[in-house]
Amino acid sequence: MKVLIIKLGALGDVIMATALIRRIQEHHPDDELWLLTTPAFAPLFADWAGLQVAAFPRKGMLAMLRLLGWIRRRRFGRVYDLQANDRTGVICALSGIPERVGNHPRYPYNIHPPLRWDQRSHIFERMNAVLESAGITPAEPRPWLPLRAAGRIRVAEWLSRHDLRDASFAVMHAGASPGWPSKCWPHYAELACALAERGLTTVWLGAGTDAAGNAALAARTGIDATDAFSIAELAELGRHARFALTNDSGPMHALAASGVPLYAFFGPTDWRRNHALGQGERVLRNEEPCTACGARDRATRRDHTCLPGISAARVLERLAADGLFG
Repeated sequence: MKVLIIKLGALGDVIMATALIRRIQEHHPDDELWLLTTPAFAPLFADWAGLQVAAFPRKGMLAMLRLLGWIRRRRFGRVYDLQANDRTGVICALSGIPERVGNHPRYPYNIHPPLRWDQRSHIFERMNAVLESAGITPAEPRPWLPLRAAGRIRVAEWLSRHDLRDASFAVMHAGASPGWPSKCWPHYAELACALAERGLTTVWLGAGTDAAGNAALAARTGIDATDAFSIAELAELGRHARFALTNDSGPMHALAASGVPLYAFFGPTDWRRNHALGQGERVLRNEEPCTACGARDRATRRDHTCLPGISAARVLERLAADGLFG
């Protein structure tokens, strides 16, 4: 049987879905598996054995028609819609695929959980329920980002050039998507300087719009690794770190694949629905209510008290309590 898996975006959601995709692959060992995603995320699966990838743009009527033609020509027997939005619902309805597995207990899905999702739980838990409805054992809460030997060697060489040994450094991502500046914790530099006094180097991760911020942070302390690694290489780098610290961001989800302790700041977004897989107990948040978050303000962090109210001293206390300073 030919099997299609749909997961279009965004970055963090695609990374979380890798655990689900791996479980689907294990359930279909003798079938031909295809992943439908967007061009931006296709490279994430470059080192994934046994999975064929098709990348189509998310928007545009012409792109939709080409995509539907591609799907119908291949005569898939089953589709797993891990995106579960209106667009992918239309794709499934017009696909001609007889077995349609999805999130919603309604057409076009004929395999689905019995009840509607109330959006109060983590999306990964709901997608596991989708898999269970198709007779698939739930996936473990840890992303799967396979990396070939060349990528692992590249990371090892980078660590050697910077004289970094295993557990001698922490990795941090101080940025967030441009539309969410209020997700950014403002005390990274203070924390990194305190870690340096304890003999722990900070490696600043990020890409693109993170460049200016990382350069400023590295001028205080640590190493600027902006644009140094692919997403899968970030996970490999994390395996050599003592711990990771991030905002709610795509790199947060990538580092969850490393298996090291991952601490993430949550303010304006709901940690219960978005935390890194397997790392829910390491969410860092302010218990005091924030009126700006209640107003769903994405444009500015000026009025937010949620993340600024978490001091560097409080984070240091948590890291010490977890035994990360020996």
